[in-house]
Amino acid sequence: MQRGAEHERRTAVDPPSLPAVPVFVFPPALDFFADDQASHKQVLTLYNPFPRVLRYKVLSTAPLRYTVVDAEGLVKPNSCIDIVTRHRDIRARHYGTTDRFRVEVWEEGGGRGVIGRKDIPSTLHPTKPETRVRGAQDPAQWQPPAHLFSMRQGGSQSAA
Repeated sequence: MQRGAEHERRTAVDPPSLPAVPVFVFPPALDFFADDQASHKQVLTLYNPFPRVLRYKVLSTAPLRYTVVDAEGLVKPNSCIDIVTRHRDIRARHYGTTDRFRVEVWEEGGGRGVIGRKDIPSTLHPTKPETRVRGAQDPAQWQPPAHLFSMRQGGSQSAA
């Protein structure tokens, strides 16, 4: 019994260490589309807003499905770096599967180990959803609002 109490006391005193630095990665998620070959290659941008050099490493839950160009490296202070990811296994059995990339950072030359991490979900979809450009409408169906029409026609109607 004494052993269990000692274990509880140790775990209560030593909580798991949390990352000390936020990791700024954009986009927050990757969506690959089987029917859109252009989407098979995507870019993650890692930002370093800090006044010190950060070292980074990109990990994956499915490393055989992806190629990551420059999976390890340095990010200069107040700068950013683009990390290219490619989905290599576009098969129907992977549709809907969400894998994860983990970006870990630590201080260059620092002995503390990982000081920040961010998980990026990555999903393979069978088709790209239809997107419509904001404000784009079929010109044959577009009608000006009534108040604009009456203002344009107002001068010619009163003269007639």
